[in-house]
This record gives sequence, C-alpha cells and structure tokens, in this order.
Amino acid sequence: MIKKTLYFGNPAYLKKERQQLKVEYPEELAQPSKTVPIEDVGMVILDHPRVTITQALLTALLDNNAAILNCDTRHMPSGLFMPMTANHTYTEKLRYQLDASEPLRKNLWQQTVKCKIDNQARVLERLGIDVENMLYWSSKVRSGDPDNYEGRAAANYWAKLLGPESGFRRVRYGEPPNNLLNYGYAILRAVVARSIVASGMLPALGIHHRNKYNAFCLADDVMEPYRPYVDLIVLDIIEEYQDVDLDDLTPELKRELLIIPTIDVVIEESKSPLMVGMQRTTASLMQCFEGEKRKIAYPII
Repeated sequence: MIKKTLYFGNPAYLKKERQQLKVEYPEELAQPSKTVPIEDVGMVILDHPRVTITQALLTALLDNNAAILNCDTRHMPSGLFMPMTANHTYTEKLRYQLDASEPLRKNLWQQTVKCKIDNQARVLERLGIDVENMLYWSSKVRSGDPDNYEGRAAANYWAKLLGPESGFRRVRYGEPPNNLLNYGYAILRAVVARSIVASGMLPALGIHHRNKYNAFCLADDVMEPYRPYVDLIVLDIIEEYQDVDLDDLTPELKRELLIIPTIDVVIEESKSPLMVGMQRTTASLMQCFEGEKRKIAYPII
C-alpha cells in the first residue's frame, strides 16, 4: 500500500491518539480536528514555525518507519528525521554493506550513472531534442565512471533542458526553477533515505558519494536515476504556471511537487508508485551487497 505524505504549512498541534495521528488547529483557523492512521503515514513535512509535534507521536512515526522533513524560514527542506533502524536483521545486513569491496561499489556506481544518463536522455527525447551524444556517453560508462561521463552528461542535459534562450543554470540557490528542483529533490531524498533504512542499510555510507559532512551519501547515490522524474514534474509546472512568479514557492506549487512519492515508475516492466518502486530499488541494492544479485533494480522512464 502506498503511504501518505502529510504536509503542514499552517499552525497545528500534532499528537498521537489511539494509534492515530491527530491534527488540532488553533481557534483562529476555525478548522475541525483530523485523524490519520499512523500506519498509513510515510512522510510528514513540517513547514510552519507554529507546528507542534509530541514526543509520543514522533516515536510512533519512527516505529512505523515514517520520515519527518523539517523546513526552514525560506520554506525549503532543511532537516530529515528518521529511524536509525527499521530492519530486524539490521546488524547482519549492515556488515554486508560495510564489507562491500571497492570493485563492487564501482560496478554499482557504473550501473547508477548509466541509468541516470539514460533517463536524462529520455526526458530530452520527450522534448524533441537529439540525444545521440547522451546515449553514446551512457554506453561508454566504465566501472566507477573514471571518465566522469556523469558530469559531461549533466552539463549537456541542463544546457538543453529549458533551451539555450532561457539562460538557465543549475545552481542550488540560483534563479527559478532551481527552487522547485531543490524542493522536489529534497522530497525524493527523504523517500530514498526511508527505503534505505527499511532495507537494512546505513544512509551515510555511500557507494560513490563520500562527503564526511553528509549523513545521506547512499541516498544521494541511489536517487540519481530518479532525479529526471522530478525534472519532468518541474517542466510540467513551468508549462502550467507560465504567468506565475516562480520565485515564490507557494503552497499551490508545493502541492504539485508533493505528488512525487505517488507518481508511477516502471522497474523491470512492472509499474508501481515511486515510493513502492524505491523499496524495490533499495532491496535489490541490499541483495547486491549480500551477493544474491548483481544488478540494482532502477526505473526506466
């Protein structure tokens, strides 16, 4: 069953009541209280300084392997709160991850880069853009991607995605739609991290990313082939809101991005919501670490 993503952008008091997440609103909002079964919750996004959440509810959400995403004063995701372990054989599985050889990690990164470039090519192809060079780079990716075809493909992809006349540059704090991409990627990252923990792995230990200040290196690895799905949603938003100032990340725009966990992805000819597909991807990665599989089950656009 697909888990719910709950967004709170107004003052609210969140508490646990009989295995339900109960939402109570201040009198000035004149809204009745609501309840959601905790077992149905996959992610909670807190985006208002007057949202209060009880320790009992936090514990129940973490026990249910839900991710809690906190937003800063600019309404951008700034922190992720999630369970340390959600797998009953966590220690055993963690040992497989820790003991993974360098050749295995390089091979897994090769698979990841190839799939990411292929999906980027499919996005450009939908826009009627020639992708011969992207497909060539994908075919040339070697173990560990020592030639940095990921970087070459990314530079080409962003230069062509919105057209050269747009002058768009993919910069974290740059002009729109960078803000939309950042918000979407943060949601995607939370979905990935949640699935990684559920599969018995440590999000901080990546197969390629190794930033010592990053607690989600593995999530940043695994999410790479999924990023183009977020790009497609952002392209749809740009098309639909042509007359809207995208500098302001309004609740309406956020709602468009909150569908990310529920969009359909296809993995090995099987369609499922992204959150469900992500669990297949991380489970297959764990099986690669265990030696039961040789290929990560990534989606193809």
